[in-house]
Amino acid sequence: MTSRIDPLTLEVVELIGTIVARYHEEYEEAAAKHSLTGAQARVLGLLSGGPTPMRRLAQQLKCEPSNVTGIVDRLESRGFAERRLDPADRRVKLAAATDAGRETAERLRGSLDFAREPLAELSDEERTVLRDLLKRMLGVTP
Repeated sequence: MTSRIDPLTLEVVELIGTIVARYHEEYEEAAAKHSLTGAQARVLGLLSGGPTPMRRLAQQLKCEPSNVTGIVDRLESRGFAERRLDPADRRVKLAAATDAGRETAERLRGSLDFAREPLAELSDEERTVLRDLLKRMLGVTP
């Protein structure tokens, strides 16, 4: 049985792809303004939510733990991150953002205008519908 994609679905998929590409492009540019790579900025953003096990970071980034080690090493050398032992399990290493790292992550998020500006043109109701549809597509309960 051959699956055919109807024109509307194809258009929606292409629009989502365009949005994702533009977001990544702007994210990379914003990261570069802070002398960070996109991967470093992403890790810093994740760490600004609280200390995170290195293995979980690798899962969230869909990469090898050794890659996360290198990224955290570079963030640590700049004073943006630090390693800690997990008080609940001393075998687990946590990465955590420093105050400087959290401030940088906040400035980085604040400089991302691509999504914020177009979303500002939508009403609260439209943004709520969009959010709920995106969550539904991701299998997340709104």
